Amino acid sequence: MAAGPRLAADWFDGRQARARPVEVWLDGGTLHYGEHRVPLAGLGWPERQRHGQRQILLPGGGLLSFADAGAFDAWARASGRGDSMVVRWQQSWRLAGLSLLLLVAGLAGAYCWGLPWAVDRAVDVLPPTAEQRLGEQLLRSLDGDWLRPTRLDDAQQRLWRGRWQRMLAQARAAGGPALPGRFEIHFRAGAKALGPNAFALPGGDVVITDELLALLADEPDAALTVLAHELGHVQHRHGLRLLLRAGAVGVVTSVLLGDFSSLLAAAPALLATNAYSRDNEREADAYGRALARAGGADTARMAVFFERVRKRQADAAGEHPLAIAVATHPADAERVRFFSEP
Repeated sequence: MAAGPRLAADWFDGRQARARPVEVWLDGGTLHYGEHRVPLAGLGWPERQRHGQRQILLPGGGLLSFADAGAFDAWARASGRGDSMVVRWQQSWRLAGLSLLLLVAGLAGAYCWGLPWAVDRAVDVLPPTAEQRLGEQLLRSLDGDWLRPTRLDDAQQRLWRGRWQRMLAQARAAGGPALPGRFEIHFRAGAKALGPNAFALPGGDVVITDELLALLADEPDAALTVLAHELGHVQHRHGLRLLLRAGAVGVVTSVLLGDFSSLLAAAPALLATNAYSRDNEREADAYGRALARAGGADTARMAVFFERVRKRQADAAGEHPLAIAVATHPADAERVRFFSEP
């Protein structure tokens, strides 16, 4: 490349504050300024902007300053130094808009497909002991704010535990679906307008409130089917997947490091409202129906449960804002048919 046009600049050598006027020109792959020269590869070349000076950073801490930005840009183009692709995109509102659309599309794709894939991989490698430890911490957090000690006396607790154990024993004998490696039922009274509810925590702890058992006191098969549904969430580790997706990178890091403090603030409300996807709910429905039926429960009694939930929510008029267990999603005719069909 032949020597290009020349341009006036102020040269700061990096040792003193006083500038010296020099002429600058390009010759092949070399920048000349006064009696000095330096390879272009060793320079910090300025990007074109709408306003401000242009400064070329020199090796060793010096710089060349150009007060007339327009003159510098014209000189750079005439010398064969065109804008990079990034600068051209920055200077074009159309290209900048396209970049924004591509970014939004990329983030949406990562959220819809990349995040679920990453969560599933994290769940696959997380040992059950870590998941159980997380569930125990969450239960302690719930007990401190969202739940109260059960008001069921010992006889009532034995009655419900006995029904649950008999159903599980019959389901095992009948070849029902595989049970989780570890699970435990906890009775609690609801606080903070939790009301009738049941939910599964990571690691196998399943909470059912006194209010839900009172709602279904004369419908034990419906209550057992609700518990079987929650055990489906345990079997498929839906609670852990829900928490990981909600907290994304921060939660994944917490799980890998064994520090779950970042989860505890938001997790109680998230789990108490059972904010599972429809696919998760359908999967838990299928598991719960199969388990309850294998255990001798009449799952068609869930129709009574859904009806009572609707009536209670209508009567409450906003008193109980949190969703109820299996009724997280609308208890429409399709779900009633699912639990009632042969």
